[in-house]
Amino acid sequence: MARIVMKFGGTSVGDIDRIRNAALKVKAEVEAGNEVAVVVSAMSGETNRLVDLTRAAAALHDAREYDTVVAAGEQVTIGLMSMTLQDLGVNARSWLGWQIPIRTTDVHSAARIKSIETDELIRRFREEQQVAVVAGFQGLADNGRITTLGRGGSDTSAVALAAALQADRCDIYTDVDGVYTTDPRIVPTARKLEKITYEEMLELASLGAKVLQTRSVELAMNHGVRVHVRSSFSDEPGTLVVDEEEIVEQQMVNGVTYAPNEAKITLRNVPDRPGVSAGIFGPLADANINVDMIVQNVSEDGATTDLTFTVPRDVLARAEKVLEGCRETIRWSEMTADPNVVKVSIVGVGMRSHVGVAKTMFRALAEKGINIQVITTSEIKVSVLIAGEYTELAVRALHSAFELDAA
Repeated sequence: MARIVMKFGGTSVGDIDRIRNAALKVKAEVEAGNEVAVVVSAMSGETNRLVDLTRAAAALHDAREYDTVVAAGEQVTIGLMSMTLQDLGVNARSWLGWQIPIRTTDVHSAARIKSIETDELIRRFREEQQVAVVAGFQGLADNGRITTLGRGGSDTSAVALAAALQADRCDIYTDVDGVYTTDPRIVPTARKLEKITYEEMLELASLGAKVLQTRSVELAMNHGVRVHVRSSFSDEPGTLVVDEEEIVEQQMVNGVTYAPNEAKITLRNVPDRPGVSAGIFGPLADANINVDMIVQNVSEDGATTDLTFTVPRDVLARAEKVLEGCRETIRWSEMTADPNVVKVSIVGVGMRSHVGVAKTMFRALAEKGINIQVITTSEIKVSVLIAGEYTELAVRALHSAFELDAA
């Protein structure tokens, strides 16, 4: 007998037929003798609808009331899922975040989970063979208010619950059947991976892959939760996200991904003296603008240099306004911005033990006539910034260069 957390995303519970399909998967695990907790998202499109309502009610709304509204979507789903399971002969009961409770910080709309009290759920597993159907995305602050975990937070709820329950694994059911070497819509020969390490999945998620939410992967890695990404609409095995020790031989590169929501800013003739970088990036941080790739040119005359960095494209105008505000203090001479760029990355733990990875990457791009604007690296990834119109060409070229195409 195993203890399993099964998480179903919005597309997997988008209507009653899909809820019944998910419930049948839960029933199969119960009939196999397993203890099961189910975590569900709101039905597809429902959270967006609720968010739109809050904006229509008040442009500058109270974040506590915002959480009260948007948390309602999951309440509907857990009730419908529990009813469906009961109709299939499965003993099931729904649980809202405050009923368990899932205790969080009080940062509304972006709360972080502090603890989950699982004693009652475990008692019902053992004494009543009852399935717990838990609302994802929501929790309870110390002040008694409902909180939400941010978009994609149901993945985080599921992994955190699996850790608290000491579950054998956490199955994430979605509309894709696993983690692929790249986006199959761009590269039809992309391969589904049987296993991928936590570190690789974390990098892929942070670099643009949409399969899992970044915080959920962090939690899984920190608590050793084995995550199985699989399709709600197929019985085929998916991809296991596991510790590096479970993978006997690591590929040099396991994935190619891209992040299209990038914009590049260059400040020219920035004074080359201590404290200038802090004077630029400090105000951006204070404005909650995330800065990613940063390159500072070598100062030829010892007096000035050029500084290039990227920000999310949707905050480019705000970033330019912040930088104009500190122009008199920093005394840079010119600012240019380019919203038509994309970050393309290769990821693989095998990079630690293989040489020539960057050489292969840069040569593949050069052969396609693709100019590299910015480069950043880490132990298991190399990212480059290129012109947006070359995105698909770059992804295909790199996928082939690292022999990731399916046979």
